[in-house]
Amino acid sequence: MADMKPSVTPNLEEPKFGFNGYAERLNGRAAMIGFVVAVAVEYLTGQGVLSWLGLA
Repeated sequence: MADMKPSVTPNLEEPKFGFNGYAERLNGRAAMIGFVVAVAVEYLTGQGVLSWLGLA
């Protein structure tokens, strides 16, 4: 009896939080958008992002 295994594997939905493929894709896309925005701010204003924010 100890060798019995389920005959069907449940089709569980991947969680939308934690370290999973969905979270990693979302994080990567947000990083790419942030980088492009930072470069655009530097190009359009002629100063770095930190000085644009008043931190440098």
